[in-house]
Amino acid sequence: MKRWLLGVSAVIATVAVAGLVWEPLVATEYAAPPSRKYDVEIARDSFGVPHINGKTDADAAYGLAYAHAEDDFSTIEDVVAMTRGRYGALAGSDGAKVDYVLHLLGARETAERRYTELSPEVRAVAEGYAAGLNHYAQKHPQEVRLSKLFPVTGQDIVTGFVLRAPFFYGLDNVIGALAEGKPQPRESAARMTPIGRDPEMNGSNAFAIAPKRMADGKTWLISNSHQPYEGQVAWYEAVTHSGEGLDMAGALFPGSPFVLLGHNRNLGWTNTVNRPDLVDVYKLVLNKAGDKYRFDGKWLTLQSKRIWLPVKFGPFTLPVPQTVYRSIHGPVIKNDKGAFAVRYAGIDSVKAVEQYYRNTKAQNWEEWSKSMAIGGIPATNFVYADKTGRVAYIYNALFPDRKPGFDYTQELPGDTSAALWNGPVGFDRYPKIVDPASGFVQNANNNPFLAAGPGSEMKPSDYSPYLGIERGMTNRGLRATELLAADMSITPEELLAIKMDTVYSKQSWVGAWMAAFAALDLKDDPDLQKAQKLLATWDWSSDGNGAADAFAERIIRLGARPNWRGDPMPDARKTLKEAADEFKLRFGRIDPPLADIQRLRRGKVDMAMLGGTDTLRATTMWDTEQPDKKERVRHGDSFIMLIRWDKDGTLTSESIQPYGAATTRPDSPHYTDQMKLFVAGKYKPVHFEWADAVKASKRRYRP
Repeated sequence: MKRWLLGVSAVIATVAVAGLVWEPLVATEYAAPPSRKYDVEIARDSFGVPHINGKTDADAAYGLAYAHAEDDFSTIEDVVAMTRGRYGALAGSDGAKVDYVLHLLGARETAERRYTELSPEVRAVAEGYAAGLNHYAQKHPQEVRLSKLFPVTGQDIVTGFVLRAPFFYGLDNVIGALAEGKPQPRESAARMTPIGRDPEMNGSNAFAIAPKRMADGKTWLISNSHQPYEGQVAWYEAVTHSGEGLDMAGALFPGSPFVLLGHNRNLGWTNTVNRPDLVDVYKLVLNKAGDKYRFDGKWLTLQSKRIWLPVKFGPFTLPVPQTVYRSIHGPVIKNDKGAFAVRYAGIDSVKAVEQYYRNTKAQNWEEWSKSMAIGGIPATNFVYADKTGRVAYIYNALFPDRKPGFDYTQELPGDTSAALWNGPVGFDRYPKIVDPASGFVQNANNNPFLAAGPGSEMKPSDYSPYLGIERGMTNRGLRATELLAADMSITPEELLAIKMDTVYSKQSWVGAWMAAFAALDLKDDPDLQKAQKLLATWDWSSDGNGAADAFAERIIRLGARPNWRGDPMPDARKTLKEAADEFKLRFGRIDPPLADIQRLRRGKVDMAMLGGTDTLRATTMWDTEQPDKKERVRHGDSFIMLIRWDKDGTLTSESIQPYGAATTRPDSPHYTDQMKLFVAGKYKPVHFEWADAVKASKRRYRP
């Protein structure tokens, strides 16, 4: 999307001649939601985690919004600005790109048009959450950075779901490539590596183990999502209760009116990113004027809309004009190669909000699976467990109901309805495993055909190739299955050790990648020979105990992106030289201890953080722009939750975050108070019941 930004300088010059336009003067004003009184209490435990108790579900959402704003109002404000197409006024050109996508997808129009299709309960929850944000903004006007952004409405909250959900399966990558006229990040013909998010932004591990496989006889669910440690998709922990049954503990993203993964008294679930092929691109046939396109022998009008993107430049916010287009297929992007329409999973739908809410309200497998059949959440794997001992895995995606006769991995003809699909397949066609004989399910962003161990796996041949199911495999997926399948009576200690595993399997992609370096003939370069010999001593673990751990991790990172995307792997000799040169420049040696250079840092806290790029103890992204040139971990293992039910159905859960509950409040004692536990692989208790939360509370109040 860089190309359209190249015209910004010209726009600035034009605006300078005409006179500066202050963005707040052109912002649309929204009427405040109808006023009502919300009945809610918040209790903060010793780690600052909010426990919210409302009379109704809407009351609980109101309290959740207020509590989250207390800890991270600035990020929530960013999300709200996105839903209004005003993020560029806060974040400059990068924010304007998001605003462009909002208009291109018609996310706001979808939310407004389909808002009444949501149940009254969901609308009340969205509006309660909006009211909680409005209340906080009204009480803290000094924190509001963008005028006329508040009051927020329930439609703003729903717009956030419509806009952000497709990003999790890579729609933004397709749009970006088309906007810049670059080749599309499509999958191979063998459907081995579908499009998806940047590999450094993908991740998560999930485990559900039935009582028959656990030595303690309990049902276990481990939620181990990998998300950025900061920003709009960083997890926030909360526990909610209401007199209407919105009882849920877990985590959510800024802008969500309820918990997105976690547990209630009777069941729980977690998610990992999957990457089926959910985006199709159609090349349109335009007339000479470029305002009509041919479809089934007729010329249809290409819809167009002039938009203005507010872009912050220093102290000013200037409007940048753009035009967005739409055809019967979906959004249209014009570039030097023509006009291309994009059709994607979840297009023009708000059902995701309904489905997430119904998931939290479900009390048994029948109710939860009925919610999953709503067909609203466009993608992501679900791993489920409940107090009856049931475990399940669902490869969830709104698979396009594609018609035979076309290669949907390639550019499609836009002038015929024969290639156009009209909706997703039914829930009955989703790959899923329920109560496998193996007694466990797992997913670590691997394909769905390695989820439950030998004898319990699904067969790829049972599923249509038109579903576009991924076939890729991660080291984490291989290790999880290897370790779980090898132990017929897993103790809790062994299970947690599996979750914290730092080993790379030689059967994984890393095995072949490392073999390429071992095979190099480096007699002509003594320095590279030293690097090669160092790699040869690596113990295949990123536990920090070997001299080669740090260097091996750098090599693995250089191969992770192309492997994930299915691109050709880089030249081994060039990669080895790149890594060796970088380490010598940054650290003065190629064998620094991993614990010395890989750090978890925030504020004044600086701790060694072990783990690997594709190990179950994950450190998937480094921030290299540190004054001392070390690596600050900023993505990987993030919110972790341990959930189990005993034979009587009694619930126990624990959790941990990388930093603390006070996400963007450096002066709070909860800004960094979980870091020591997180690094050590330890957990804190979740006080799920309101009575327990009250006993453990350090502060109780009403917003």
